[in-house]
Amino acid sequence: MTGLRIRQAVRAVLTTPDHSVLLVRFEFPSATVWALPGGGLDPGEDHETALHRELTEEVGISDADLGPHIWTREQIIEFIDGEWDGQRDQYHHIEVPSRFEPAPALTWEQLRAERLHELRWWTIDEIDEATRSGTRFAPGRLGRLMRSLADDGVPGAPVDTGV
Repeated sequence: MTGLRIRQAVRAVLTTPDHSVLLVRFEFPSATVWALPGGGLDPGEDHETALHRELTEEVGISDADLGPHIWTREQIIEFIDGEWDGQRDQYHHIEVPSRFEPAPALTWEQLRAERLHELRWWTIDEIDEATRSGTRFAPGRLGRLMRSLADDGVPGAPVDTGV
C-alpha cells in the first residue's frame, strides 16, 4: 500500500509471573479500547528509545529491561486528527516480578489529552471473559496471544497479531 502515511509505534507487553498484563484504556469518540502501553515514535527516535519514553510517561517505569520484539500489528484506519492513515505497532515483551501500581510521569490531564483514561492489570481469563462480553482490545485477539505467550513462551520471530 504505497502513499499511506503510517505512524510507527511501539508498545510494551508487561507481564508478571502469573501472566497478568498491564493495559491502558483509551477513550475514542467511536469506542473504548483496551491496549498495551506505548505510543508513536517522535522524530529521530528508534523503537527502544520511544518505548523507554512511553513507559516513563504512561506507566512510571524509567529503567525497564526491554525484552524481545514478539508481535507486530498494522492497522489502516484514518486517525481522528487526519494526520495518519494507519499505524504499525512493534510489541516488546517485558517481564516484571509482580503487579505494581503505575505512577505515570505525565499528569492525568496530559494522559487524557492523549485519550488515555485508566491503567489496569488484567489476567488472561479476564481478557477472555471481557472479549466475550464485547469489550474491545487492541489487538483484537489479545486473549489468544497472551495465552500463547503464557503456554509457549516468547516466539522465535515476531508474530503478526492481526487487527
